[in-house]
Amino acid sequence: VQLQASGGGLVQAGGSLRLSCVASGRTFSDYTTGWFRQAPGKEREFIVGRRWSTGSTRYADSVKGRFTMSRDGAKNTVYLQMNNLKPEDTAIYSCAAGSRIIFSQLALPSSYDYWGQGTQVTVSS
Repeated sequence: VQLQASGGGLVQAGGSLRLSCVASGRTFSDYTTGWFRQAPGKEREFIVGRRWSTGSTRYADSVKGRFTMSRDGAKNTVYLQMNNLKPEDTAIYSCAAGSRIIFSQLALPSSYDYWGQGTQVTVSS
């Protein structure tokens, strides 16, 4: 499966962005999907992961209540709605997909088999 992420940009603190991740080759319903981000000089950070087969979802504490992941099955697209953005949210955001990921391993990048290219999100203060 190939993933294509888009929707990044420059936004002021308190603003919103919606990132999209389109899958080709397979449908998202066959996979667990997640979003990660990486800021300059920092390690890749887990944001959210969801097992579509069960609906079980895990959010990082840093984004809980501000970010929401959703899916449009008809478009085979996963979204990351980001509200109340903060300067510390500035990073390159990537979507990922994998199969047979158990809930306790949703936050591990190594659990995911497929990665989209990143999209830059910059939040100004």
